[in-house]
Amino acid sequence: MFMARVTVMLKKSVLDPQGAAVERALKIHLGDASSVKDASAKDAAVSGSVFGISSVRVGKVVELTIEGPDAESVREKVKALADRLLANPVMEEYTVDVEPLCDSCTA
Repeated sequence: MFMARVTVMLKKSVLDPQGAAVERALKIHLGDASSVKDASAKDAAVSGSVFGISSVRVGKVVELTIEGPDAESVREKVKALADRLLANPVMEEYTVDVEPLCDSCTA
């Protein structure tokens, strides 16, 4: 028995409006721009965030508990599922990580 984790992200060339909204919110919060009423001063606080956040992208993670003889065959099964069902290859890319759920399973 294995745990397969598929991480799906928009390709770098695809605009990520959700990531941009999260990035702006983080910078406002971390830059303490929430107390600033003037929009231009708020933008200055955003750009001057001491945490150094320069980019945020939002994706999704799908975890599958799956049976298979070994990690490599499970990885191939999950890649096939991701290609057909879990990711849109036109807009998204994905990675697959597989780990055994028991000591007797082979990695």
